[in-house]
Amino acid sequence: MIDEIYGSRDTNRGVERTFLWLVEEVGELSEAIRKGDKESMEEEIADVIAWTVSIANIVGIDVEKAIKKKYPDRCPKCKSKPCTCR
Repeated sequence: MIDEIYGSRDTNRGVERTFLWLVEEVGELSEAIRKGDKESMEEEIADVIAWTVSIANIVGIDVEKAIKKKYPDRCPKCKSKPCTCR
């Protein structure tokens, strides 16, 4: 969905400039967390995820596959579910 809506524009912008937008959104999420503003946190989390997906689209990474590979139904470090790392 993100690619269909923004793919062309994101590709033209490039990965480096798109990453700068992601960093800006992370800053806005940090501010919302500091203020305890749950509505703003919700919006900024969505923005952070969307910009991350945009970067993945630009570089040709399937986000769902990458997450399943890294987190295969258990903690990748301790191999437990739920995680028992300390």
